[in-house]
Amino acid sequence: MSEISGSTKGMAERVPGRLADTILTPLGVSLCALLACAVLLSLRVTVPIGAMYWDLYVVVDGATRVLDGQVPSVDFFAPVGPLGYWLQALGMRLFPAGQPLLLTQWSYLLVTLPPILPVLARIDRSSRGLALALLLPLLLFVLFPINVEQASSFPSVDGYGIYNRQGAQVLYPLAVALVFERRQRVLLFAIAWCCLALFLSKITGFITGGLLCAFAFAAGRVRLATALGALGAFALGLGLIEAADGLVSAYVADISTLVTMNEGVLASRFIQAASIHFGIFGSGLCLVAALLWLDRRSARELALSALRRPSLATLHALLDRNAVWLAVMLFAGLFYETQNTGGQAFIFIWPVLLAILTAAGRYADRGTVLVFALVAATAVPPAVNVAHKGMRALIGQARYEVLPVSNLKGLGQVSQRPEVIERGYDLLRSYIDHRDSYQAFADADLLPTFTLYSELDFQVAWLLAASEAVDAVRAYETANGVRFRTVMDLNFVNPFAYLLDKEAVPQIAIGADPFRAVPPLDAAARAAVEAADLVLYPRCPVTNANMSLRRLYEPALSRHRLVDLSPCWQAYVRADLAPSS
Repeated sequence: MSEISGSTKGMAERVPGRLADTILTPLGVSLCALLACAVLLSLRVTVPIGAMYWDLYVVVDGATRVLDGQVPSVDFFAPVGPLGYWLQALGMRLFPAGQPLLLTQWSYLLVTLPPILPVLARIDRSSRGLALALLLPLLLFVLFPINVEQASSFPSVDGYGIYNRQGAQVLYPLAVALVFERRQRVLLFAIAWCCLALFLSKITGFITGGLLCAFAFAAGRVRLATALGALGAFALGLGLIEAADGLVSAYVADISTLVTMNEGVLASRFIQAASIHFGIFGSGLCLVAALLWLDRRSARELALSALRRPSLATLHALLDRNAVWLAVMLFAGLFYETQNTGGQAFIFIWPVLLAILTAAGRYADRGTVLVFALVAATAVPPAVNVAHKGMRALIGQARYEVLPVSNLKGLGQVSQRPEVIERGYDLLRSYIDHRDSYQAFADADLLPTFTLYSELDFQVAWLLAASEAVDAVRAYETANGVRFRTVMDLNFVNPFAYLLDKEAVPQIAIGADPFRAVPPLDAAARAAVEAADLVLYPRCPVTNANMSLRRLYEPALSRHRLVDLSPCWQAYVRADLAPSS
């Protein structure tokens, strides 16, 4: 009896141990994270609305169009690639109660985990600590919808910089593979997967990834056969997508249009990006200089050897050094940030910093301390900023109120301080009672405040106005015995097809910034707008951007009648659907 009890006790001790050991593997931690995300997306979770939060509605608009059968770039002009819209559409179908921003953020785990887990599984066999040190930062940045930059002093989440975060997050597993993986078949898969995802997410991310891959090839990490195989797999993926619906060629045409509309001086953008992220970039450059100094003797010997007997081996040895890897990563990160406003800048340099840490013990004591200090100065700011802002948002909303609307579906799953919500109502009254003042600002090509779209009360007021529009459209349909089929909004965001369960007008731009992201009206867009049942025009507030959009589309609205829906909304109703006056 005692023997049986003793063996049972030993088994009970071993089973939990094996279970804990399994859960703490990279695969186990990843599955737990995915499960937690699925559970939270199944509930009506709210998040505290933040600055420029309405950027999220562009993603929702794109996903709604995908669910209606529209193809990005083919059926509507998109500011970025289709992958984010596809994933959002899938998430909206699987998790109809899911908070839209969390859905947007967490869906990219399906993109970032497949290329990194095979690499971490091999590392885990020799060092679990190293494997988790590579995985946990990625989970931190993906799970928190938070940018490195500070846009609001109130605890809140960042609904802007979404595309930039997604690109940086895909660059992270690519960097892990290039720095830590030596198996060429695994590298082939990781490179092809990440480059295809980057191309379909954000083209500047794809160019950045290409720079990293090109350097890895030059440094001898990626063999020629692997590079050609990855290129072939990438081309095959694009070829299949192009053959299905012509998306790739249409996407490239959209990119060309956006580049033409946003021509600027690249050098000044490098300076701007370096100044914004100087804490990371400057510390990284100091670390590069320190590593070059500490390794100066071996580097000099290699350089002299390369001069005396040039060969691929000596070239690879010269390039495949931590200091050079870090310098290339910093340059690639800086290039990526030249085209971004908000995001998770430079997060993909952490694999190189970790490799530098693991090798720091070979220096003298002072050198080791210097390297550790500079690595910390480079790596800590983005992680601490995101974790700090994320926890503030999580804890701070305990004192917040949920936005008091019930007709905005997932867009209404936000909260904010009671006084900010009250200011949202006050703003709406101001927009109505003092419309001439806001019209004067718009006529002067000015916003009422320079940072209008960053202000939390504006974001709250916009949602309150959108709620008013939903009610007004439904009331108009009931009063006039009509049913609109298609809808668009002469505004930067156009989520009303999603909110009203209607079809979005095709062939137009989403994320409609008339100054940099809306192409001239062509024949296809004109025909689509002419056929639109309902075109909303927001007046809370009147802005120069909305007026510019109306001027752009007015040639296609001659067969529509302008009606007043509510104090904040006018609408162009197709003539055969509007009551005769």
